[in-house]
Amino acid sequence: MDRNDLIPIGEVATRSGVAASALRFYESEGLIAAERSAGGRRMFPRHVLRRVAFIRVAQRVGLSLDEIGGALSMLPADRAPTVREWTGISGTWRARIDEEITALERTRDELTSCIGCGCLSLTKCRLYNPDDRAAALGDGPRFLLGDDPDDVEGGAPRP
Repeated sequence: MDRNDLIPIGEVATRSGVAASALRFYESEGLIAAERSAGGRRMFPRHVLRRVAFIRVAQRVGLSLDEIGGALSMLPADRAPTVREWTGISGTWRARIDEEITALERTRDELTSCIGCGCLSLTKCRLYNPDDRAAALGDGPRFLLGDDPDDVEGGAPRP
């Protein structure tokens, strides 16, 4: 690779909006790769800016670093991907994004039912969670996560 196509970590950080520490972390996780200058400075190929943009967008839609790494492993590491390659990889996200949208819509639509009574406590809420019966369904805000108040009966989840 031509040394003129390499840019220092500080410039990648500035241009991508990602902290240098995050870029070093991404490198340690194998998501991006750098070369070292004669003085030991990290120098990134210019096309790494697209990979970093990809990582940021993937994180924003809720993908884990493992999922992002899997997607990046299907793209060429030594050059910028083609439009066709990007289209193929982003198409694999569709179902995952649809799941995230559904979960967010459910949270939006049911949020007032969980805090609408004003008690702000599922352990005290007599309307949706008498005697904290939802605890039998698992950890977290069970009704916001998709469980139905009808799933609990007499303190135990229904089969």
